[in-house]
Amino acid sequence: MAVPTPRGGSAGRAAPSVPPDLADLLRAQLDSVADLVEAEVRRQVPEYAGPADGAYARNLRAGVVQALTLFVDHIADPRGRGDAIAATYHALGRGVALEGRSLEVLQSALRIGGLQAWRLMGLKAEELGLDSSVVAALGELAFRTVHEVAEAAAEGYAEARPHSTEELERRRRRLLGLLLGEGPVSREAVQDLAHGARWSVPRHVAVVALAAGAEQREEERPLAAAGALVDVESRPPRMLVPDPDGSGRFSGRAFALALRGRPAAIGPTVPLLEAAQSLRWASLALGLMGRGILPGQGVVRCDQHLSTLLLHSDEPLLTQLEARALAPLDRVSEGQRARLAETLLAWLLSGSNVPDVAARLHIHPQTVRYRLRQLEKLFGDSLHDPITRLDLILALRADALRMDATKSVEFLNSRP
Repeated sequence: MAVPTPRGGSAGRAAPSVPPDLADLLRAQLDSVADLVEAEVRRQVPEYAGPADGAYARNLRAGVVQALTLFVDHIADPRGRGDAIAATYHALGRGVALEGRSLEVLQSALRIGGLQAWRLMGLKAEELGLDSSVVAALGELAFRTVHEVAEAAAEGYAEARPHSTEELERRRRRLLGLLLGEGPVSREAVQDLAHGARWSVPRHVAVVALAAGAEQREEERPLAAAGALVDVESRPPRMLVPDPDGSGRFSGRAFALALRGRPAAIGPTVPLLEAAQSLRWASLALGLMGRGILPGQGVVRCDQHLSTLLLHSDEPLLTQLEARALAPLDRVSEGQRARLAETLLAWLLSGSNVPDVAARLHIHPQTVRYRLRQLEKLFGDSLHDPITRLDLILALRADALRMDATKSVEFLNSRP
């Protein structure tokens, strides 16, 4: 890493005439002056007014001590170089850029801190009875010190700026990986990563699973909702949206347009630490979209298809249920089976109301009664058992969804 060389020193200008012994006197009071400077910066700059053990506060204290040390070092040797301290501020500026923050906050702290330090040093100069030429020389050294550390911070910031966006995205992908991983998630770990990723921690989230795309062109990549964490490299690509229910993020056509026409499934809204559950349901829904069981285009909201998702959350078990519950239908022809299954499901859902079944299926009530007599012969008294009826509804619903999906695929394949 290139570290800037402090300006001044031996670079061809006369050194201010300050008694070198003054450095020892001021160095003995450095900690108490640092306390007062730090307090003034925390009072005037909101970003530094947080907890004393926070990252901002730790950086502030280190920066104040380093700057005051450089000032005193310049008194002891006006032509000396403060390379180590300049490197510290270079690193501070670089860190600000990599965290995606504005350099103005650090620069404000330097201006306010420098002014406060000079006031305190000026009072000390008056106490010692130093003449005006020495006070003026101290002022020049104070200005030089602030200029050097501010310049070092600016150069570090400028050096890291091209990489700051990439670094911020890397941190956000890491945070997203933590939230959507398989292991337990601690709130402390999330808070820590969120701070470095410049992400406000929400109470609730929803995860969007997107159909995979080539994504070779920038205009084909989905646009993230405000505050969302996105990873288009994962399979499936996913987007974690903070506080989705209170923002209207998914309403209207705006969200679908932001996805650039890509099919997507929105998982249920869950507490932040349960984000992986929202992803699980969204991924399941996206898979069902690909099979035609759920609408294959546009955006599907899981909370509008909960029963379908529940049915397909354990497909081997669902297959067992269908095989056992619908076994009596295996004794009729394939065409007959489809008609009887359709009628039985409508009859169960309508509360055994024949006219309602006829209206649903657009057939004559007498046709419904004829089919029901056939079903009575196949299923017997079990049709009137509540548990059996529930199993039949679940099995017939899954069967109907699969049949609809098959018809959709056949229709699409038959098109020229």
